[in-house]
Amino acid sequence: MTTFVLRLQAPRPNFALDMTDEEREIMGRHAAHWQPYIDSGQMVVFGPVLDETGSFGLGVIDAADEAELRAFAAADPVVTTGTAQLLIGTMLAGFVRPGERQC
Repeated sequence: MTTFVLRLQAPRPNFALDMTDEEREIMGRHAAHWQPYIDSGQMVVFGPVLDETGSFGLGVIDAADEAELRAFAAADPVVTTGTAQLLIGTMLAGFVRPGERQC
């Protein structure tokens, strides 16, 4: 298993706070799209983040097949509708949770 970090790059800094109804519906489909990874326990954390620059989405996920994860991400409704971009990085080292494996 490899641990990946997903970053949802929204179309504007305050996206999480000022979504239109259409964008809110797409974000609901986005969350539902990732639900299998949440249900399986592979998704360590998933949700919006607010910081001094605005907002972005964050996901940390354990996956065995990077190509499969990238294909799944490419089919995400936020990507297919052009609402946002998903950037994927690989954690090279660190701890996922106390008492669990190192990545």
